[in-house]
Amino acid sequence: MKHLMKSIFPAPLLSVALLVLWLLLNRSVSAGQIVLGLILGLLIPVLLGGLRPLPVRVSHPLTILKLAFRVVQDTTVSNFNVLRFLLFPRLRRHPAGFVHIPLELRDPNGLAVLAMIVCITPGTAWAEISRDRSMLLIHALEVEDAQQVIDHIKQCYERPLMEIFE
Repeated sequence: MKHLMKSIFPAPLLSVALLVLWLLLNRSVSAGQIVLGLILGLLIPVLLGGLRPLPVRVSHPLTILKLAFRVVQDTTVSNFNVLRFLLFPRLRRHPAGFVHIPLELRDPNGLAVLAMIVCITPGTAWAEISRDRSMLLIHALEVEDAQQVIDHIKQCYERPLMEIFE
């Protein structure tokens, strides 16, 4: 019975919120609007269920704190490097470049956090991930040695994320 209810109402709070929103947007509580709101409130969560994020199993809270500290540290350093590029372009040490990073991390939530880390770090951008999620392409503002970039991302971000999510 519980499984049947879960399949009919996969997200009960979302269904209720959609019904209320429908009624508010239409400024009507007529029987027809209530029926339409109920239909939408039931159908939308069922049809869009595949877009819902997977449940997160997080472990190792100390690793989370270490990772957060590392991200703050790296973004601070990157901010100063970008500022240096803007104020003194002639002091640029190395050219920008794309780097392919082989990934072992497969958890979608871990990959999402990795994407956020790469994107919030000034001077780096998540360019592409392979279909099988085994290779990440990033763009870095300054690349002296691609292997250093690979090692940094794997050691400082991927390993902790694997420990947290897998």
